[in-house]
Amino acid sequence: MLKNIILVCALFMLPAAAYAQDAVVERPHWSFEMKAGNFEPDLPEWTRYHGRKDMPEYGAAVAYKFIRQVEAGVELGYLTAKGPALAPRHNNLLTGSSTYSLFPVNAFVIFRGVFNEKQWLVPYAGGGYTKMFYREQVEGQSTIKGSADGYHGRAGVQLLLDVLDPGGSNNMYMEYGIFHTYLFVEGKYTRAVVSSTNLGGTSYLAGLLFEF
Repeated sequence: MLKNIILVCALFMLPAAAYAQDAVVERPHWSFEMKAGNFEPDLPEWTRYHGRKDMPEYGAAVAYKFIRQVEAGVELGYLTAKGPALAPRHNNLLTGSSTYSLFPVNAFVIFRGVFNEKQWLVPYAGGGYTKMFYREQVEGQSTIKGSADGYHGRAGVQLLLDVLDPGGSNNMYMEYGIFHTYLFVEGKYTRAVVSSTNLGGTSYLAGLLFEF
């Protein structure tokens, strides 16, 4: 009798054990994020010549999760502003009206403080290598362009949006394989020097993060 009871209990526990195993395996392995915000350059006299202390910044990144809390990836950015020409390779001499653009490429590692898939707030921090491409198109003159090597660091916090619309979140998973969607805000500092001039600065960004 006792053997039969144990056998029946074991049969009922098999689906639960299988579900638990699937729960461990089924986790996001990739992340994709889109962001936008303001960038405050460290270039001398930037505010004086441009009439404002910042310029718009846009970016996107994709990363692979080695474990739930650690991921590595690549980020591409785009920044542009119009104003007087500031030649970074010529001591920032004024050379007329210009369009100044930056194209940062970042290779990074991120550490996310997530320990529960239903965790509302997730802090994170990371950084890595930066390759900063710059271009200044001067009106009536030649285009100045080049690149600089450097580094960046960033930190922020992300808010889980799944709980606001569980049905929509479930559809995102069923149709696109997206486990979680987050809204995030972050601060980032970049340093990339060319001819003793730092092309980097401080960024204040917000965006959406998708984990799949």
